Amino acid sequence: MKPLKIEQRGCLLLLTITNPPVNVLSIGAGVVSALHETVVNAVGDPSVAVIAIRGDGRDFCAGADIKDFENAPDEVDRLRELFSVVDACPKPVVAMLHGNVLGGGLELALAAHFRIAAPDARLGFPEVMLGLLPGGGGTQRLPRRVGVARALEMMLGGKPVAAGQAADMGLVDAVLEGEAALAWVVARAESSLADRATTGPAAADSAALDVWRAKIAQRPSLGTARESIVACVEAATRLDLKQGLALERELFTELLLSEASRGLRHSFFAERKVGRLPGSEAKFETPTIASVAVIGAGTMGSGIVLALLNAQLPVTLIELNENALSAGVGRIAKAIDRDVAKGRLTNEKAAARKALLTTESTVDAAAQADLVIEAVFEDIEVKRSVFAQLDRIAKPGAILASNTSTLDVDRIADATQRPHQVVGLHFFSPANIMRLVEVVRGAATSAQTLAGALALVRKIGKVGVIAGNCDGFIGNRIFEEYLRQAYWLLEEGALPAQVDAALEAWGMAMGPLRTMDLAGQDIGWSIRKRRAVTQPNRPYSKIPDLICEMGRFGQKTGAGYYRYPDGRTPESDPEIDELVIRHSAQIGVERRVISDEEIVERCVFAMVNEGARILSEGIAHRSFDIDVIYVNGYGFPAERGGPMFYADRVGHAHIIERMNDFRSRREGWAWEPAPLIEWLVEHGETFADLKG
Repeated sequence: MKPLKIEQRGCLLLLTITNPPVNVLSIGAGVVSALHETVVNAVGDPSVAVIAIRGDGRDFCAGADIKDFENAPDEVDRLRELFSVVDACPKPVVAMLHGNVLGGGLELALAAHFRIAAPDARLGFPEVMLGLLPGGGGTQRLPRRVGVARALEMMLGGKPVAAGQAADMGLVDAVLEGEAALAWVVARAESSLADRATTGPAAADSAALDVWRAKIAQRPSLGTARESIVACVEAATRLDLKQGLALERELFTELLLSEASRGLRHSFFAERKVGRLPGSEAKFETPTIASVAVIGAGTMGSGIVLALLNAQLPVTLIELNENALSAGVGRIAKAIDRDVAKGRLTNEKAAARKALLTTESTVDAAAQADLVIEAVFEDIEVKRSVFAQLDRIAKPGAILASNTSTLDVDRIADATQRPHQVVGLHFFSPANIMRLVEVVRGAATSAQTLAGALALVRKIGKVGVIAGNCDGFIGNRIFEEYLRQAYWLLEEGALPAQVDAALEAWGMAMGPLRTMDLAGQDIGWSIRKRRAVTQPNRPYSKIPDLICEMGRFGQKTGAGYYRYPDGRTPESDPEIDELVIRHSAQIGVERRVISDEEIVERCVFAMVNEGARILSEGIAHRSFDIDVIYVNGYGFPAERGGPMFYADRVGHAHIIERMNDFRSRREGWAWEPAPLIEWLVEHGETFADLKG
């Protein structure tokens, strides 16, 4: 298929980008060169009076293909040359927009002299979410068209605007489709282009610039994309177009080569790959999930129900305890009402959402559900009992899912006569907000069941990552080693505030000790008690247990590692600092000064080492599966791409060197390098080179 369809209809030259599925402006696929050549040729063709550019299929153009220039920034100049040719064309050029008009696609539209949009068009600049700025003239042409304030909102907010809103702000000239749109384009043949020029500076708006600078200062980032966007927009008010484009080019190149943008781009593309079912070439029909039953109305069960209702799925909530059921329904209603109060939902939509919920008090009510999610107490025998009942009453083909965070999915499946239909769905709390779901594949879980579970996860707008079955799966198994180091750092000389501050400064959304206070210290305590029996050769520090024995379970009790006077904001507690120091003396450890660098290396490299073991065992299929889990579920900085991507960037030889140093110290048993990392060093490869 040619990348550009060319038609002449009288004086109109109609150019249709045909690069499925989303018509990216690919240099490699020839889209950019075809457009460039065709527009240049049209200038000298007396039969052409007006040029229109549109996209085939569902989208006008979803942007440039980053792979074209990821490692060769100068390749972007070919895009810039195209936009300059369009802008400088002496004949009217009209961009006919529909569907997604994003990034480079919107820059192409801005370079055109006129823009019309179908009602379904969505126009936006999402580059900031990749640690970039619009690098093909967007930072210069957009403020000249819509003003500084609106341009900053579009580029820094990253959210697309609808066609009607784009028309209101002057970004598009009309909202039309079909024959009416074509007639409008033909009518532009006699238009003067003098009033369409964007060469002069944009109108100054220092107030809008100051507002965004203040917002950026309040939310620091590891990257500088936001600051660079503001600088470019400010330049658009002082410089002519040529000078502004030169600055934009310089800052774009810096961002493209930055570690922060590399990490964000890795996270972005990895998230789009994790949902693909690995290792299955079989052809089968993915199960249709039109109704769901949730067993358990606790905090987790209620959150799962909300996530399902938000996706407009009918849900039956089953809870044997009448008081627990009432409390769960209350939480669900309160959350929906809160969305109404915040303007996220209309009263009508809220009522419709609530109407999708049915409540029952017996497991038999799940008999006709396409998928059943068990969300009862995290106890293996309790869960096995529920699944034995489900096996008796669930309809043939129903998917039976357990929302367990650490328990053996195979043992749960063994309680049924249909283990191939059993899967783990580990939602992260709060389930209606957190985007991550670990989709746990048991030994007998069929590819069809797995595909159905992944389809549900996508349907409710979440990111599903396939994990093998082991204690803790992927996320919590790695987190255990992260926590183990954090606790030992306390024993050896650090205090809670330093450990958390060091990791938060490095980019973690929340330090490990604050995280456990938020999750509930009693949850970790329960897991440690179980692990003390199953893994006696992998000891923990006693500090977290001592804190739990004081009845300090974190935010929910007003105290954990920190005090929470207002129920939310942590304050360092001298009593805990004294407990930590006293415990070190009791176990005979002489405390020392520990650097923030050591805190970060020990905690992060412990994640990497366990991640390598998980890869070797096949618990994770691909290294980016681990990265997506950690960015979306554990607050790992997206700018660093995830623990495995970060390890590739730091270098495995360096990691081995640091681990060998830690191995020579106290509790060195935990620092035996994973054989896979040693293999990567020996062969000069990276996690990214491994094929899952």
